[in-house]
Amino acid sequence: MINILIAPIGLDSGLTTISLGLIRALDAQGLKVGFIKPIAPDYADSERSSHLVRSVLALDTPDPMQLHQIQQRVSDGQLDRVLEDVVGLHDQVARDCDVVLIEGLVPDRSEPYTAKLNAEIAKALNADVVMVASGLNHSPKQLKTEIKIQSAIYGSTRLLGTIINKAGMAPRHEGVPSGEVSDLIEQNDDEVCTPYWQISTRQCPVLGVIPWKPQLVSPRMLDVARALDAQILHEGELDSRRVLRIALCARSLGNMIEVLRPGTLLVTPGDRDDIIVAAAMAATNGTPLAGLLLTSGLQPGEKVINLCRAALQTGVPVLQTDYDTFTTAQMLTDMETQVPVDDADRVHNLMTTIAEHLDIKTLMQQLGEPHASRLSPAAFRHQLVTRARAAHKRIVLPEGEEPRTIQAAAICQRRGIANCVLLGERERILQVAEANEVDLPDDLQIIEPAQVREQYVAGMVELRKHKQLTAPMALSQLEDNVVLGTMMLAENHVDGLVSGAIHTTANTIRPALQLIKTAPGARLVSSVFFMGLPDQVLVYGDCAVNPDPDAEELADIAIQSAVSAEAMGIPARIAMISYSTGSSGSGADVEKVRSATALVKAQRPDLLIDGPLQYDAATTASVARSKAPDSPVAGQATVVIFPDLNTGNTTYKAVQRSANVISIGPMLQGLAKPVNDLSRGALVEDIVYTIALTAIQAQTVQTQKTEQKTD
Repeated sequence: MINILIAPIGLDSGLTTISLGLIRALDAQGLKVGFIKPIAPDYADSERSSHLVRSVLALDTPDPMQLHQIQQRVSDGQLDRVLEDVVGLHDQVARDCDVVLIEGLVPDRSEPYTAKLNAEIAKALNADVVMVASGLNHSPKQLKTEIKIQSAIYGSTRLLGTIINKAGMAPRHEGVPSGEVSDLIEQNDDEVCTPYWQISTRQCPVLGVIPWKPQLVSPRMLDVARALDAQILHEGELDSRRVLRIALCARSLGNMIEVLRPGTLLVTPGDRDDIIVAAAMAATNGTPLAGLLLTSGLQPGEKVINLCRAALQTGVPVLQTDYDTFTTAQMLTDMETQVPVDDADRVHNLMTTIAEHLDIKTLMQQLGEPHASRLSPAAFRHQLVTRARAAHKRIVLPEGEEPRTIQAAAICQRRGIANCVLLGERERILQVAEANEVDLPDDLQIIEPAQVREQYVAGMVELRKHKQLTAPMALSQLEDNVVLGTMMLAENHVDGLVSGAIHTTANTIRPALQLIKTAPGARLVSSVFFMGLPDQVLVYGDCAVNPDPDAEELADIAIQSAVSAEAMGIPARIAMISYSTGSSGSGADVEKVRSATALVKAQRPDLLIDGPLQYDAATTASVARSKAPDSPVAGQATVVIFPDLNTGNTTYKAVQRSANVISIGPMLQGLAKPVNDLSRGALVEDIVYTIALTAIQAQTVQTQKTEQKTD
């Protein structure tokens, strides 16, 4: 499936109509297209795009989130949660689609960050970008410069190209002078479009140039009536007659004859009987005027109306407004040019015109270029939450009196990520929650260790009898809440454990190794971090447990990390990191990595792995092309295995803090049941996602046991 973000360059780009035209063009290529508008400025705008897609194209699409709410959430530091919600909206329409179009936010003079938000949405959905620019008041040279500037906003996100809309459109009048005609004049498409096609570049080709056509922006008389809140004196063909030009009838009749043409809206005071009778004669003679708009709250006399009655039968609409002619002209000039949600004919005409002026061949070629499969940070987090909710697991938190842990447990309980169990004194937990203004959900369980400790003594003695553990010794060790929580896990009273906010990694892992043991086939326990880089999620291992693994242990870490990555929806492309790439270097450390790589290839030939690779060659395509051009992994690695703890831990912390990314973990691998460690500097959000990881691991363990029983 391909995701395409439709992103505007500047104001008045006609974003929604371009989206509709792209849907028509892609549908004609046999592709099933879905559509979402994740965020909308206000209720009316959100309904316009979504309603057009629903009513005209019969596509299901969710309601957008409202911009004013998103503004508040972003200002509160919740951009990551916003992007998760965007991924959730996307998932509602993505199933069974070949392409999903995502309509971005139109920039607003008061909201300059909307372009950046569009870029973040593109990254979150792993979407390619089609930029949309307006030809209004922009020469081709000016647009070329603007496209280059805007392209930089999207960084490494792939740009499919640019569509130029409204090419050749004349500037809107500041007002319609009294007695003059505002006429919408057609222009030659080739003359208008050719200069814009010529600004195409290899990096950002022009995918379409849409000429401005008056019939595509011409409102119905129904739209005029709504805009002016006009009284309808005669309905006629109100919902089908379109305004191609406006004539303000302040001159004598002899000087107005030439404006009585098809598509003309005559605007005249209601006491100008001469103009009204002339309009009636033109209509009777077969001229399909758009309509007659009477101003100043005046109406013609009864005799004039009777004289014009035959003309009314031709379908000409007649409206009346209390505004004077000058004010009416200003209001007509300022009418919104966007497509009304109930104007299906205009929508279909726009879609057809746009589809006809797209370079669909180039677009399909661009879409056909292979994508390296990757998972964006927002998509990864959304996937974690979704899968954790589905698992319905019970996770114990031994550090139940720690403020961040309490906040995380409350969040997980409210969002349905897991059923959390806080170990600690109830009174103390309630005090900490109140001090930190945390509202504890009613179904969040608190277990006081003193009330349950003794019931785990016998089980612990049995598990450690080979170490001559006695009941008093077990009771003493169970004073440690991490040990108590681990025993709850060992006896299947909970499904997983998360600790480490105030304990060392050793404090978390040691009880697990003693009471839970390693999983069948696991050589050792190791760890991975899920690093939410701006463009994708990478798996780092081992950055928390093994100080200096040998080649066999390093191979086991690589295999465990690949399995963990794939279990979390990340395609495994393993890079074994060293200070040299390929055969360029030598030494004991390089040979260890080279040997580990060979062992993985022998044990798991199905895994995609390469090493030794330097970090930049493993993760950066431009470097990979020069340092490892023949590598199947270089430049697109998703699983990065460091040669020792010093290298791994230093790198993960440097990336996390310097690049300001979310790191989830460490997630422990190789244990028979899920136990996960936290960094002591973990944020509340880190704890939330570690709980989600643990719940998913618990579900995976349960599934594996079920499959083994079946076999």
